[in-house]
Amino acid sequence: MKIKEIYEYLDTISPFSTQSAWDNSGLLLGDFEQEVSKVYLALDVDIDLVENASENSLFIVHHPLIFKGLKHLSGVLYPQKLLTKMIQKNIALIAMHTNFDLSHLNAYFTSEILGFKIKEQNEFLIYCDVDFQFEELIQHVKKCLKLDHIRVVNAHQKQIKSLAICTGSGGDLISSVKADCFLSGDFKYHQALESYHNKLSLIDIGHYESELCFSEILAKDLQKFHLEVIISVSKNPFQYF
Repeated sequence: MKIKEIYEYLDTISPFSTQSAWDNSGLLLGDFEQEVSKVYLALDVDIDLVENASENSLFIVHHPLIFKGLKHLSGVLYPQKLLTKMIQKNIALIAMHTNFDLSHLNAYFTSEILGFKIKEQNEFLIYCDVDFQFEELIQHVKKCLKLDHIRVVNAHQKQIKSLAICTGSGGDLISSVKADCFLSGDFKYHQALESYHNKLSLIDIGHYESELCFSEILAKDLQKFHLEVIISVSKNPFQYF
């Protein structure tokens, strides 16, 4: 099957035109006319995926391997090293990032992983009506994500009635959140200070943890094609002790 056919289908279920202006989703490596019979789905491109993948295959990932302009493809550093190996193996790459957040990932994570009913979706923010003590909500999130430890900001909100959710890194959205508590990842120190003083509690659900379901979501959509679809579990660069 040609990459063009797969790409066009992906564009119908999660239009690439809806990606954020700073994003770099789409076909990043390869040729639309290239024929592939094997597709690998992953959150990220990593060295294990590249080394174990078959030649002449297609990677569909969430995070673009190329964000900024590259001046060369030499050397042993990330991401040039991975791109060089992919070119040698004739591996194509499609990234579905912020467009997939909008169309699939945020909603799936909210309803299927956390088990909350969606009240409203406003761009990258999803709102839910809930009824938790703050400590109860923390325990619920830890259980759903199988986490032993989690970062929070307790802004004196004992009872959580309204909840905002954004997978990945949603700290820049804090000023627009209208809820008792905001669940997202990668919160910075000064964002935490802002939230604390503005009485918005935070639960840092982790960037990796909140987006790990990308592959399982997309695998269901690709069942219509006669392709071998392989889910590759990306490794979290962070470790917890």
